[in-house]
Amino acid sequence: MASYPPLLGDRNGHYRVHVVGNCGAGKSTTASALAKTLGVPYLSLDTFFWQPGWKKTPGDEMRANVTAALDACKNGWVVDGNYEKRLGPIVQSLATDVIWLDPPFALYFPRIILRTFLRLLRLEPPCSPGCPETVSEVFSKESIIWWCITYHRLVRRRNTEKMNLIGLGVGSDLSGQKMRRLGGWGSELRQWMQDVVGMVAMRKAKKD
Repeated sequence: MASYPPLLGDRNGHYRVHVVGNCGAGKSTTASALAKTLGVPYLSLDTFFWQPGWKKTPGDEMRANVTAALDACKNGWVVDGNYEKRLGPIVQSLATDVIWLDPPFALYFPRIILRTFLRLLRLEPPCSPGCPETVSEVFSKESIIWWCITYHRLVRRRNTEKMNLIGLGVGSDLSGQKMRRLGGWGSELRQWMQDVVGMVAMRKAKKD
């Protein structure tokens, strides 16, 4: 990765970043911080899927809403979430960069348990407005905790396949390489974020 900038962007200097990974991997935290650094809107796919009362948005409606939101962000965006089965390639095809957060399960599983119970106590906002965590939901098979456990290997396998296709320096689609994996216990992600901050500062200095 040393030969690549922290973000590729497009020829106009705009960044459209898709942050992916399993539940609890740090997508929302990373994506919102990245959007603030880049000065672009942050869009969480959870808020497009979950309507108040945990009502699921139909696929066609969700695709239309996401497409309209992306089109409205003319100077770039940062999106977090997967939802590829519902959205297809809408987000990934438009993204200039795909960031796969892949920390060890032992790191992020305790984190998602803590987050879930903080949401139960209303000490942290829900994943989407009007969708509070409940005790019955937490201990059901619809629980985010259960989802995290059962989808860990699946999400890793799917993103490994994507890396083999569009991974920077490794993907078979040479013209479409735009994905990078950030793993480990946190130092790799922190360094990458610092590199992004430095890149943005350098660009600003050149404009001034």
